[in-house]
Amino acid sequence: MFGGGGGLDPRKMKQMMKQMGIEVTEIDAEEVVIRTADEDLVFTDADVQRMDAQGQATYQIVGDPESRPRAEGAAEAGSEEATGDVDADAEATDASAIPDADVQIVAQRTGASEEEARAALEAEGGDLAAAVSRLE
Repeated sequence: MFGGGGGLDPRKMKQMMKQMGIEVTEIDAEEVVIRTADEDLVFTDADVQRMDAQGQATYQIVGDPESRPRAEGAAEAGSEEATGDVDADAEATDASAIPDADVQIVAQRTGASEEEARAALEAEGGDLAAAVSRLE
């Protein structure tokens, strides 16, 4: 549409977009979460732009997300109400408080044993990405 954009002056680009009725706004987002049926994609240091054109708002997210598996029946942190899932209750009262699913993910991604994966997760406070980095 703009001939590649490589040699186009940013001011000229803004002017052309304004003429076409497109307005771009930077958003100072602290965190962006995209929730799917299987995982949460969490962007903690992302650049976010909102583009308004023809009555529609489009959001652009630029960054590297951390993939977090979704726990079935996950309750809000600190909630004392049971979800009726005995396994989830057992995990919550486990001394390590690291979900087995997280241990398996780290072990699969790094090729480490489950014991090594659990130790890395405990050392990193449950942070999956940091545990994977620690083992790689």
